Amino acid sequence: MSKKEKTNSSAAATLTAKPTVAIVGAGRLGTALARALVSRGYTITAMVARRLRSARAMVEIAGAHSAQALNSTKLNLLPPTDLIFITTPDDLIAPTAVRLSKIASNKRSVALHMSGALSSAELISLRKRGCAVGSLHPLIAVSDPVSGAENLRGAFFSVEGDRRAVNAARGIVRDLEGETFSINSANKALYHASAVVASGHTVALFDVAIELLARCGLSESEARRALLPLLRTTLENLLAEEPARALTGTFARADAATVRRHLAALKKQSIVGALELYALLGKRSLRLAALQGAAEKVLREVEVLLNGIEKPG
Repeated sequence: MSKKEKTNSSAAATLTAKPTVAIVGAGRLGTALARALVSRGYTITAMVARRLRSARAMVEIAGAHSAQALNSTKLNLLPPTDLIFITTPDDLIAPTAVRLSKIASNKRSVALHMSGALSSAELISLRKRGCAVGSLHPLIAVSDPVSGAENLRGAFFSVEGDRRAVNAARGIVRDLEGETFSINSANKALYHASAVVASGHTVALFDVAIELLARCGLSESEARRALLPLLRTTLENLLAEEPARALTGTFARADAATVRRHLAALKKQSIVGALELYALLGKRSLRLAALQGAAEKVLREVEVLLNGIEKPG
């Protein structure tokens, strides 16, 4: 190979080289991220957990065998790295950033936290030391690091922060075959509320549905198995249609007689919040039904029934 070819080859390798990554807070999300990045050719330099044994276990699960396992009292031993992910609980992000800011080797690193509710302002101590800082939050639910790593592939991510940090975050997401969108830092809490309603509240609603069906004589496990296909087909409808067209059943038809029977049945049960949830979400469903052309007279009849539900407390 000629000298020029060697130079070009070296330049190309430099352009395509992936940043080294350290994960501080190696719980489910941090380990899922590490596992996903290892599968895309990234080098994980360190994984930090509260206990050393946990850090070593997470290194194994992630397949990051070159990573140094550290407990959180040994942050001063964090090796030099291009990119630091802070995946601790929200209340530990700012204190962790303060500790990391005292490590000289981090001065020109990029630091990203993965909180949905907090902005990059949590990392101000690192910014003051010369780090580019930002936040990168995946719109998926991670209950297990192995399945979580798979779900990170192709996910949507919100990103905000310093330009260099945002660019680094977008590069990570591109390698994970995902998509990014940017939001104003001031809107992080509102953004996260949207995610909680879509995910966590769906789980809570499903739990209410299980309890209602169990009151009909099924075991909770039987109720769960019976209701899951209904939930799955609802999600499939949402994948194919906007919410107004995905809505089916009683409220899509504005069926006042059926709503009246539902309310009477729910009033006989002592299930915390079930009656109020039915009425509150029913009103939102009426808005969707109106968009699909349901008659105003029947919509109003159902609304009157729902308004008759006393508010809790």
